[in-house]
Amino acid sequence: MNHAANAASFVANEDRAHWHSDSVWIMRDRRDRAAHAIPEWETLRGLAAQIKSHTLSQLADYLEQFEENAMRMGAQVHWARDADEHNRIVHGILERNHVRRVVKSKSMLTEECHLNQFLHKHGIDVVDTDLGERIVQLREEGPSHIVAPAIHLQRPEIAELFHEHLGMPLDATEPEELVLAARHSLREYFLEADAAITGVNFAIADTGGVVVCTNEGNVDMGTGIPRLHIACMGVEKIIPRAEDLGVFLRLLARSSTGQPITVYSSHFHGPIRDGELHMVLVDNGRSNILKKERFRRSLNCIRCGACLNTCPVYRRSGGYSYGYTISGPIGSVLAPARDMKQFYTLPYASSLCGSCTDVCPVKIDLHHQLLAWRQEIASQRVLPWSKRWAMTLASIVLRNKWFYRSAGFVVRTLLQRLPRSLVYSRFNVWGRQRELPEIPSQSFRNWYRKQSRDEKKLQVRHRGSGASASISPNTRHY
Repeated sequence: MNHAANAASFVANEDRAHWHSDSVWIMRDRRDRAAHAIPEWETLRGLAAQIKSHTLSQLADYLEQFEENAMRMGAQVHWARDADEHNRIVHGILERNHVRRVVKSKSMLTEECHLNQFLHKHGIDVVDTDLGERIVQLREEGPSHIVAPAIHLQRPEIAELFHEHLGMPLDATEPEELVLAARHSLREYFLEADAAITGVNFAIADTGGVVVCTNEGNVDMGTGIPRLHIACMGVEKIIPRAEDLGVFLRLLARSSTGQPITVYSSHFHGPIRDGELHMVLVDNGRSNILKKERFRRSLNCIRCGACLNTCPVYRRSGGYSYGYTISGPIGSVLAPARDMKQFYTLPYASSLCGSCTDVCPVKIDLHHQLLAWRQEIASQRVLPWSKRWAMTLASIVLRNKWFYRSAGFVVRTLLQRLPRSLVYSRFNVWGRQRELPEIPSQSFRNWYRKQSRDEKKLQVRHRGSGASASISPNTRHY
């Protein structure tokens, strides 16, 4: 997986790249206005970071407390080591209940585990009910953004998709028309579903309940009719107390879309009458991240998408260029922990500007973690030999004064004399999308030395003229 190569096709369409960047930046702008409207914003961020850090330091205890309280409320709790076990558990529950049609709300965990594909292979129809998720599902794609899965698409493309699958007119491109068409289509699935699968935004240890945040009400619709509800969550979703929830709810929507709060914050404490509530708690590599002190804080993430909205690389390269379920800066931290060799390019898909860290509502030091991953990748010799060779050569040059001066002289001389066609040949990968600045005729060191000599000469000249001007016939010398 190579981020730069994947991004090339997206960047090649300049109109799309600029449009995507502007669309995502709108959410960043709304986030800033929402944050500045709350005087205690930084206090909330600090509290959220402390709560998450405390929870991770005692994660096993809080998970056991959650399990005990959830079971006391009538829920059934399952534990999954990885994605395969998670999928088998969910499939087993559905098979025992003779389920053939499932409505699912947006869940990055089930996307991470590729649950839809697994269930389809076993003859179970899964319909995503979040509008953005439904759009990318019809296109047989994954989400390109944590919060706005179809933000990479424009209305004419969605109209064409709905024309093909829902029978809508091609010229029906107004948002109201498209939403109404999706609503009518999904209503049938809600009414006929045998089970509902949801993600989990927060799981509360001291109550055994879970909270799911949406803007479309599809979670309440999906879980209101079927007797079977399966809630899938990563183990890091735990928070200790119900009173902690207020901190995160005030941060989540403001950080993602600039709203004061999500339209729906659905709480589930036990199953509905005569129904079943199954909670599947998934590790899938999270324990390995917890062991790594340098990267542990990445588990604080509440999936708001703020780091994606501000990242100049994500905005201009799109979500699919990352090749991982979660894109952007947080995905570039989490993916190498899953498979360093496969995702080694992602920590380099960053300018290290620190904007992602500045906007993170739980204060994850993302740009520091990206830099730490670069160090880890280099030390493990995962980088291709060409990059290792180049960095070794650069290290030798930069550590030796004579090499550094000589290299500067050689490069200045060659670049000024070589024809442009040779400098920007097909062998120069770096130069395909970049332009070197104008090459100076001399080094800074030489320029500074010359300036210093000229300044000294000027001072001497001034002192000489000043001394001769001060001498007069009446001056007495001793």
